[in-house]
Amino acid sequence: MNLNRAQKTAIRHKDGPMMVLAGPGSGKTLVITERTRYLIREYNIPEENILVITFTRAAAGEMKERFLRLLGVGSTGVSFGTFHAVFFAILRHAYGFSPENIISEDEKRACLRNILSMMGQGYEDEKEFVSELLSEISLVKGNRMDISAYYSMSCGDEVFRNIYREYNKRLQRLKKIDYDDMLVMCCKLLSERPDILKLWQSKFKYILIDEFQDINILQYDIVRMLAAPENNLFIVGDDDQSIYRFRGAKPEIMLNFPSDHPDCKKVLLNVNYRSDNHIVSAACNLISHNKNRFEKEISAHSKKGGEVVLRHFDSMTEQNTKLAEEILLLAKQNESLSDICILVRTNLGAGAIIQKLIEYNIPFIAGDSLPNIYDHWITRDILSYIRIATGGTDRGLFLRIINRPVRYIERECFDSPNTSIEEIKEYYEDKKWMLDRIEQLEYDLAMLSGMKPYAAIQYIRRGIGYEEFLRDYAAKRRIKPEELTDILDELQESARGFNTYSEWFSFMEEYKEELIRQAAKMAGNKADAVRIMTMHGSKGLEFSTVFIMDANEGIMPHKKSVLPESIEEERRLFYVAMTRAKNKLYIFSCGQRYNKSMSPSRFIAETGERG
Repeated sequence: MNLNRAQKTAIRHKDGPMMVLAGPGSGKTLVITERTRYLIREYNIPEENILVITFTRAAAGEMKERFLRLLGVGSTGVSFGTFHAVFFAILRHAYGFSPENIISEDEKRACLRNILSMMGQGYEDEKEFVSELLSEISLVKGNRMDISAYYSMSCGDEVFRNIYREYNKRLQRLKKIDYDDMLVMCCKLLSERPDILKLWQSKFKYILIDEFQDINILQYDIVRMLAAPENNLFIVGDDDQSIYRFRGAKPEIMLNFPSDHPDCKKVLLNVNYRSDNHIVSAACNLISHNKNRFEKEISAHSKKGGEVVLRHFDSMTEQNTKLAEEILLLAKQNESLSDICILVRTNLGAGAIIQKLIEYNIPFIAGDSLPNIYDHWITRDILSYIRIATGGTDRGLFLRIINRPVRYIERECFDSPNTSIEEIKEYYEDKKWMLDRIEQLEYDLAMLSGMKPYAAIQYIRRGIGYEEFLRDYAAKRRIKPEELTDILDELQESARGFNTYSEWFSFMEEYKEELIRQAAKMAGNKADAVRIMTMHGSKGLEFSTVFIMDANEGIMPHKKSVLPESIEEERRLFYVAMTRAKNKLYIFSCGQRYNKSMSPSRFIAETGERG
C-alpha cells in the first residue's frame, strides 16, 4: 500500500496523545483503520483494549466493515461505536439500562407537542419549532449550562425554561433518558465512582476518535477521564471543517488539545487525494482568512488543473437556467448525473432550482432536509385566502386566515362545515365595529378574485396586512422576520408567469407529484440523478462536479451570522462545500433575487479566483 510519510507517522504512533490534522480527502479513515491494525499486529495490543469512536452509527458501521476487510476476518474484539453507544454501554453495566429506557425521537417530539399544548403555546411552524426546542435542550445539557441563566434563541426565556423543566420531569416519570442525559449521567458516574472508572480505563487502553472537531464539552470530559492516566488518545479531525457549533460542537476543544496534553504529538495529513490542484488551491486561499485555526499547507495529489468556474448573473432565474443548461452539457460530455451535486446554504431557494430541473427534465434526488415550499404553513395561509376569494366555503379555510392579521373574530362563529362572509356578518350583526372589519375582508376577497397569482400574493402581503402578522409572529418566536418573509418571496416568485389561479394550482400539483415520482424512482440513492443538498448535508461526501448556488452576501455568509466567530464558521462551511468537488467546481451568484438587489459573497474574492 502506498502511504505518504505523514500517514505512516500517524499509523505507527503507539503510546500517548496524538492529534492528526486531516484535511479534506487526506485519507483519515484509512489512517484510523490502518493504525488500529498496526496496534494489533505490530504492537500486540489486545483487540478488546481498543475503542474507535465516530459521530454517526453509519460511520461506525462503515469503519468497522473497512477494518474487517483490511484484516480479512469476519469479526473483531475492537469496539467501534458512536459516543452515545459507548456511553450507553457504560450506563447499562452500571444501572442495568435497556434500549427501552432511551426515549425515541418520535416520543420526544410527541412529549414536547403535548407540553406546548398544555402551556397554551400554539405555534404555526410546530414541527420546526419542536426541532429548534430539541436542539436548544441538547445544547443546554451538552454544555452543562445553568438553565436559570440561559437565554433562549427560539422563544421567550421563561417559556423555554418552563418547557425544559417540564420535559425533564416527564422523562423522569417515564423512567426514560435522552441522548444528552446519557452524557450527563455518564460523566457524573465516572466522576463519582473511581472503581467504575478504573474498570473502563483498563478496558479501553487505546482510544481513537474520528471527526474530533465536532466534539462537545461533555463528550470531551468523559473521553479524557476514560483515557487517563496513560492518555493513549488518538484524535483525528480538521478544525477547518468544524461546522456544527449550533449543535454544541466546539472547535476550540481541538484547538486547545495541545495545551491540554503538552506531550501531544502532532501530524498533518497534508495531501488531498480527492480534489484537483486548482480546487485545492482556491479552497486553501479561502480558509486562510480565518484567524482561529491551525496553520496548514495542503497540496493536491492530482496535479491536473481542475476547474473553478465563477459566474455572476443578473437574476436568480438566469442563474438557475444556466445551471440546468450546464448540467445537460455535462451529461452530453458523458458525465454521470449521479456525480454532479448542487449545494445550497439553506432550504430556501432549492425550490426554484428544483422547479428549473423539472422544466428541463433533469432527474434529481433532493435530500430530506429540502422540504417542499408548497407544504409550508405560510403557503397554506396564502392559498386559503385565494380559495375563499374564488368561492371556497370550507370552515378550515376560514379558520386558517380569519385572524391573520388579527380581526378579533371568534372561532365560535364557524359552527358548520361550510360558511360564508354573510354568515359571519349575521353573527356580528349587532357589533358595528366588527362589521366594519368583516366588510373590509369582503372587499379584500373581491379584489383577490380577479387578480393574477403574483399580484394576489403582493396584495395579501401588503394590502391585507399578512406581512405585518408575520412580523408579530416572528417577534413571538424570537426569529428574524426575514426568515418568514423570505418564504413569501420564494412563493411569490414561483407564481410569476401564471395568468390564472387554476394554472398555478395545477403546476403545484404537478410539482408535488414530480417530487414523489423522483423519490420513488431514486430510492436507494443508486439512480443516475443529480444530487441537491444543503452544504451541511454534504459533509463527508465527494462528487466529480459541484455547483455552489446563490453565493451572495446574506446567504453565504448567512445574514444571521454577524459575530466574527459566526463568520468564521460560515467560511468553514463554504470551505467544506468547495472541497466536495473532485474535478470541477462552479460558484454561481446573482445580482437580483426576489426583486431585491444582491451582491456576490465576500468568500468568492477570498478564493483568489477571477470570474
